Amino acid sequence: MSETVRRPAAAGPAQPAATRQRYLAPDLARGTMLLIVALVHAHMFLAGSASVLRGYPPDGAGVDAVVAALLTVFADGRSYPMFSALFGYGLTQIALRQEASGWDWPKTRRLLRRRGRWLLVFGLLHLLLLFSGDILGTYGIIALVFVGLLRASDRRILRHSAVWFVLGSVTYGVMLFAAAAGPGPENSSALFMLDDPVQDALYRIATWPVGTPLFVVTSVCPFLVGVWAARRRVLEEPERHLVLLRRTALVGIAVTVLGGLPLALVTSGVWADPAPGPAIAVGILHTASGYAGGFGYAALVALVAWRIGTARGPVVTAVAACGQRSLSCYLLQSVAWIVLFAPYTVDLGSRIGVAASAVVGFGVWLGTVLVAELLRRLDSRGPAESLLRRLSYGAKPAA
Repeated sequence: MSETVRRPAAAGPAQPAATRQRYLAPDLARGTMLLIVALVHAHMFLAGSASVLRGYPPDGAGVDAVVAALLTVFADGRSYPMFSALFGYGLTQIALRQEASGWDWPKTRRLLRRRGRWLLVFGLLHLLLLFSGDILGTYGIIALVFVGLLRASDRRILRHSAVWFVLGSVTYGVMLFAAAAGPGPENSSALFMLDDPVQDALYRIATWPVGTPLFVVTSVCPFLVGVWAARRRVLEEPERHLVLLRRTALVGIAVTVLGGLPLALVTSGVWADPAPGPAIAVGILHTASGYAGGFGYAALVALVAWRIGTARGPVVTAVAACGQRSLSCYLLQSVAWIVLFAPYTVDLGSRIGVAASAVVGFGVWLGTVLVAELLRRLDSRGPAESLLRRLSYGAKPAA
């Protein structure tokens, strides 16, 4: 991509993409990714999940151990790279669209940073009110700090992504071990929901200085890969990139499976209490292979979208509607978690195992898909998307 963008003679107002202009692959990828997010988060609310790498109760057996192993290999640490890549993809789409409509780079940059500031606000409120594993604030910080790289050369983008790949893998792998080995009640969950809702909220805010910077470090690499892919319209025009997509899907998913197997031995209870050195190495390997899995899953969804074409059935349409409203559906999942798992509400985390938590996670995701499909039939955006657009673009744009 060149360093400059040719501008038309007249610049129009900033506008988000109209609903009719959306492509299937990005929305289908986001909707599918939210299923992985739900499966990953659900087991981390179980009692005792804080004491094992990736957040699983240490006494699982039978079907719970099998499900823990499968989730470790195919889901844990695989959703956030895909989500981060899609965020970079979407941010680049906004930049290219605004510059093509006549906005110079300083104006476009201000728009993207304003969006980033509001995402940071959304993330802080999400953290305070609902969920300690917030990712929105992470994306807000990335948009504020790394927006300049949207103008960088491809070579610089890929060089930065390689550096952040190493930093993210090592940092998160070490933190996985530190979190599992740290002190805490034996019955605590990996997401540390306390018995009192006010104390719980205060604790969630107290985790921000550690959790959010950690998520930033691990998210920059896939964010930049998403920027690189968006310049080539890989998801909008998969038919032009079939060789790349097939290789990425095949290699990425194979790497993520192989890289996830060692940690699966730990989470399933086969390899109990690994020593610090091997445990850190397993955490780093799992994180590094998770990047490959995130990219592989995104490529696989793009290939599926290409195969589907315009012949979309009701299931694909509903999942894509969920992806189109991914911000609202992500927040709706957090509402479900606090209702179902908090010790001061239903407190499922103290009564079910890993397999049942996967069923609950799937049910929560399915509920958000149904809500998104209802909104689609009403020709309505998600409420969170509408609010973010209004705050980012100013006056309500025409749909």
